[in-house]
Amino acid sequence: MDGDRCTKNGCTGIIEDDYCNVCGLAAVKSVPSSQRLSATITGRTSSVTTGTGSSPLTNRSKGSRRTSTTSARSSRKHLGAGLITLPDLPSTEPEKAIMPNPMVPENKRFCANCNNSLRREKGFCSKCGQKYSFTPSLSPGDLVIGQYEVKGAIAYGGLGWIYLGFDKILSRYVVLKGLLNTEDAASAAVAVAERQFLAVVKHPNIVGIYNFVNHGSEGFIIMEYVGGKTLREIRKSRGPLPVAEAIAYIHRILSAFAYLHSLGLVYCDFKPDNIMIEGGDVKLIDLGGVRKIDDPDGDIYGTVGYSAPEAGEGPTAVSDLFTLGRTLAVLLTDIKGFNKEHLYTLPSAEEEPIFAEQESLYRFLIKATAENPDDRFQSADEMADQLLGVLREVVAISTDIPRPSASNVFSGDMLALGNGNDFEPIKADYQQLPVPMIDSEDSGFNAVVNASAIADPVKRAASLKMAVKLYPNSAEALLRLANSLIDTFEYDEAETIIAQVETKDAWDWRIFWYRGRSLMRQSKPKEAQAAFDQVYFDLPGELAPKLALALAAEQGENYQLAIKMYNLVSRTDPGYVSAAFGLGRCLCAVGDTSGTFHDRNGAVAALERVPQSSNLFTRSRVEIARTLINREQSIPGTQELQAASKAIEALTLEGMDRYKLTKQLLETALNLLISKTVKVADDMQILGQPFQEIHLRKGLEKALRDMAHLVNKEEKIRLVDEANRVRPRTLI
Repeated sequence: MDGDRCTKNGCTGIIEDDYCNVCGLAAVKSVPSSQRLSATITGRTSSVTTGTGSSPLTNRSKGSRRTSTTSARSSRKHLGAGLITLPDLPSTEPEKAIMPNPMVPENKRFCANCNNSLRREKGFCSKCGQKYSFTPSLSPGDLVIGQYEVKGAIAYGGLGWIYLGFDKILSRYVVLKGLLNTEDAASAAVAVAERQFLAVVKHPNIVGIYNFVNHGSEGFIIMEYVGGKTLREIRKSRGPLPVAEAIAYIHRILSAFAYLHSLGLVYCDFKPDNIMIEGGDVKLIDLGGVRKIDDPDGDIYGTVGYSAPEAGEGPTAVSDLFTLGRTLAVLLTDIKGFNKEHLYTLPSAEEEPIFAEQESLYRFLIKATAENPDDRFQSADEMADQLLGVLREVVAISTDIPRPSASNVFSGDMLALGNGNDFEPIKADYQQLPVPMIDSEDSGFNAVVNASAIADPVKRAASLKMAVKLYPNSAEALLRLANSLIDTFEYDEAETIIAQVETKDAWDWRIFWYRGRSLMRQSKPKEAQAAFDQVYFDLPGELAPKLALALAAEQGENYQLAIKMYNLVSRTDPGYVSAAFGLGRCLCAVGDTSGTFHDRNGAVAALERVPQSSNLFTRSRVEIARTLINREQSIPGTQELQAASKAIEALTLEGMDRYKLTKQLLETALNLLISKTVKVADDMQILGQPFQEIHLRKGLEKALRDMAHLVNKEEKIRLVDEANRVRPRTLI
């Protein structure tokens, strides 16, 4: 190239060191705007699995996503949503942010047009011929449109230098952000006019826009000055952030994205540099890359490692959400190969311990940064709801303080709604699965609500069949019909209907929910577990999928997974009493989380999580007593017998239920004593009886005779005979 004549018409210069020695021009190559990201984006590596070995479904159909069934009702009133307290950062004095010697390092000099690396501070790009300059065009003391006094440069962005200024009319500090790198004043004026749409942006978590001005050959946005620190500065100084803190920042800023998207705008270039923490809140501080979603010709800005794979073809709300997921991952971990092998993927749970520890968070990140846009969250509100659920879980586990909250997509715990007067042992059952909320925007909403009130499943199915005929496009009518058919053992017909919904929208998580319910009812726990596992990927912040996964895992004797999920649900929200009972069962079955021994005490502790306000509180105490004296896995000792005695004495039970428990405890104690497994203790009592054989026999005899008074003739004879066999022997 060197020594060649310059190709510019009329120029007599020679190319030296890739530049014309007269006009400075180099070889010109045009680059479409869709490639104007801050560096080249390459291919995607393979997907990863979670700590439980699960991988989400990808590319569920050859088509594209048509609908979204998740409610967009999210609450983001405060940073941390009232779950955690974050320290306020002091506001930075504005002029302390001024760079004393503004200079862009050589390794950060790239052509804004083609991303070519540039060595000089100013000149012409050797690849595309674009004229550039990395030296500030404004100097301290310059006055822009007679109102804004330039104080100095404070940062360098993708469109040039960013300056601190002072509004001499309104006596406040402002920021001047360049709109276009150009030597053409007319082009600068056009750029200013094109950005006027930003004037409507008014949101408490978005930096305020004050004005749009021309100054010579440049256009500027005049913005609110925000002190504090950027997340990039915080992350750089402190390293990876605590999980709850990082989530709180991203959760809060999602309201700003929901607002922008509602205006038909996309942010494009979100990263830790563009979110400021000040005064106990967050703000989006750079709107230079914001564009209209339906603008086919606007420039596209992004940063390698944060931008979605498809962003270069035209950013969307979903590609914005990808950048939020990547930013959260960066705040939490040091991702090796962030710009290379993990350009679009996350490290595995084996590579990053935090991902193994935080299963729900990892699934959230996998969904947020999925390669296929259809596999991601479809709205900022949906993403915020799920992230808030993850935050509740993280805080509950780390503080050991439950953080319950009503779900926007599921009913409460179904077992808790049942009859608390039934004291038979509770087992894992498909009917304990929470019910999805009925979509109020569904065309068949009213018909489905009316049909759902019918208790008899056969009559309910008939009513829902009518709803399907009246509202053929109603997914709710079809899915609720399938649900009723499951209750009446019509599994094949239910699956046909579920598949029908799947052909319309393969991303509807309810498909997998009702399919899992059917499989569990059919005693196919492994298949049900796989279905609920996918719902967990789709709704990582919800407790219901974790409870469903636990129930299916327990049914399939996958006790370790069941224990993990039950524990997660119960510690986050004790109102899900199904989890407490399930955890107790599983710990009795195989032991603690290591699976090495029967964990009677752990099972009791799990059952004690059932809140006193629950109508199953008394039932949980009955299960505690049963657990303490259960001999199937290990032999109880005197401590367990005494604890069971106290538990039964504290119960407000009357009649047969109390007699049955009394019989079970006294039988256990008597057998242990007779077999000499435990020794006689004169100072110990069981249900008011001294811990001696004669007294235990008297107590057991009385319990059996009391039971005999409450049963039919045949059972009465059996109980009386049993009472006669256990009564103490006498000399008469």
